[in-house]
Amino acid sequence: MGVPLRQQIKVGAYVVKQALLGRKKYPLVLMLEPLFRCNLACAGCGKIDYPDEILNRRLSVKECLDAVDECGAPVVAIPGGEPLIHKEIGEIVAGIVARKKFVSLCTNALLLEKKLHLFKPSPYLFFSVHLDGLEEEHDKAVCQDGVFQRAVNAIKAAQAKGFQVNVNATIFDGAAPDRVAAFLDFATDLGVNITISPGYAYERAPDQQLFLNRQKTRTLFREIFKRRKGKKWALNHSALYLDFLMGNETYHCTPWGMPTRNVFGWQKPCYLLGEGYASSFKELMETTAWDQYGTGNYEKCANCMAHCGY
Repeated sequence: MGVPLRQQIKVGAYVVKQALLGRKKYPLVLMLEPLFRCNLACAGCGKIDYPDEILNRRLSVKECLDAVDECGAPVVAIPGGEPLIHKEIGEIVAGIVARKKFVSLCTNALLLEKKLHLFKPSPYLFFSVHLDGLEEEHDKAVCQDGVFQRAVNAIKAAQAKGFQVNVNATIFDGAAPDRVAAFLDFATDLGVNITISPGYAYERAPDQQLFLNRQKTRTLFREIFKRRKGKKWALNHSALYLDFLMGNETYHCTPWGMPTRNVFGWQKPCYLLGEGYASSFKELMETTAWDQYGTGNYEKCANCMAHCGY
């Protein structure tokens, strides 16, 4: 398995259209964060340490759909916080699906079974359940026992009702390649597509020692993929992205390709790095100093491996 054919065709057509229009900077994936509140307190999270007055904020349905229309990206990822806490998340997702955008609803799955009735199966919707390894590794990453098994049960419940489910694995420093490979075996057998990435170094995360630097990332993923021989892991990534993780390819960063809209506005310059906010997508594109990011000369970008993988 890989990126679904329907998605490949629609995203490919979108990219061709941008090229024909002569656009060099355009979005591929809108990161839409309707809230920062979560029902877990993971050590590697950079969202939940805000005061309650911020954690209690929500984007309205209209604000979310206006962002989708304003941005125009063919794919919308809804992270958080935990999106299923939002009381209008069903309406938000339905509105995006009606626009025939591909929606990746990111969730820790603690509320998934309870909230499945809010959604309808669609080729444009998939749940992206966070599983950061096998039970021991995942429960340690989320700082709570029992979450792994609850997430697996929720995945099976969603699959039984006809929903597409992916798992999103974040790999942190100290991960053992054999254990990661065993997790990829497990997730493939579970019948889900898998996205995998190094832990991104959120500036606000309470435990900065969790994150991999660039060289450690390359070394680790080379070791992981050595264990792939003869196996068909259900990775939902392009071969280019996997080569990037292993250090076989380097790419120029394009942070405008994954813009973020959250409770503060349009975040500059990207999902991981907050250096101010714009009031509109147009303002974000026109006023962000894009050339200073991703060049290797900017300290905050030195270890970033945040290419979207589509």
